[in-house]
Amino acid sequence: MNLTIYKSDCKHFLGYIPCKPHKLYGVHCDECEHYSKVEGNILIIKLGAIGDVIRTTPLLHRLWAEFPNHRIWWLTYSPDIIPASVDRVLNFDAESVEILKSIKFDLLINLDKDLQACALASSVQSTVKRGFIMGNAVPAPIDELAQGKFLTGLFDDVSKANTKSYLEEIFEICGWKFAGEEYIMDCDPTVKWELHNQGKPVIGLNTGCGARWVSRLWSDANWVALIEKLQDAGYFPLLLGGKQEHEKNEFFASKTNCAYLGYFSLPNFISLVNHCDTVVSAVTMGMHIAMGLKKNLVLMNNIFNPAEFELYGRGEIVMPSKPCECYFSPKCKNTEYFCMDYLSVDAIFQAVRRTINS
Repeated sequence: MNLTIYKSDCKHFLGYIPCKPHKLYGVHCDECEHYSKVEGNILIIKLGAIGDVIRTTPLLHRLWAEFPNHRIWWLTYSPDIIPASVDRVLNFDAESVEILKSIKFDLLINLDKDLQACALASSVQSTVKRGFIMGNAVPAPIDELAQGKFLTGLFDDVSKANTKSYLEEIFEICGWKFAGEEYIMDCDPTVKWELHNQGKPVIGLNTGCGARWVSRLWSDANWVALIEKLQDAGYFPLLLGGKQEHEKNEFFASKTNCAYLGYFSLPNFISLVNHCDTVVSAVTMGMHIAMGLKKNLVLMNNIFNPAEFELYGRGEIVMPSKPCECYFSPKCKNTEYFCMDYLSVDAIFQAVRRTINS
């Protein structure tokens, strides 16, 4: 054993603490059978909302296929949701920025048009860059590949006319064609839940849509009616949500005797959703978690272009019978009617039945 030999070009090598193979097996670099040579580094910048981060994970399939010996870095506001299979996960802060500025990457992919993301994408060294950087002191597309996605974020009419899903758009930004690559999501198998559903199909009801996006709210009366209809049909509805939905979910549970276990940490919430057969949700983090876990999904949508969503053949998008006039607006601006009042309980119920029976 040569104690002076170390291999800093190994995927397991950290440099500041012992690597995992050494901790597990006591091996040293000169005789380690776990050595995996790193041929380069790739950086993904996807900061944003947790749901957006989740639905960016399909890119990893293509990166692993095309760059099997590269180390993949991911910079985000939500490090807890990044799959453990990503080599280096960094929270967006000053320390992480300094680390990234010291590395020469082979490929940088920035999918956020925020100023801070574009500024960093501009300043970090990389042989190839995809997505968005700073240009003329504002966010700008790096090349023609990112032009389409950039324009849909600028003009509502262009966004409404778009026929590509988010996944088609981000694969296109990278110079690839989306081929059905799935979300990647870790789920802790050690977390156990006692639902007492007695063999009935579990229908997760994700009742929130975020405090800001009240234009997407479905009425309490509709949720209660849906719960009762599901119970009468032999399903087991399970209320889902976070701290913001806690009071509302407690009310629904007291009104209908529907199962509600409370709100939990992100890993535990993911584990709970994994016990559902179908999830009913607005466009939220919970919707993307359901997709990541390959659950059936009934998606309630009003303010977004439905073409944006890839459901992988495991669900339906249900929209109000009257058109939404508040495209991408967090608050309803229609003085004549609120479109979510025209998303019927029966339409959601029938969609649930179809997902269970399919």
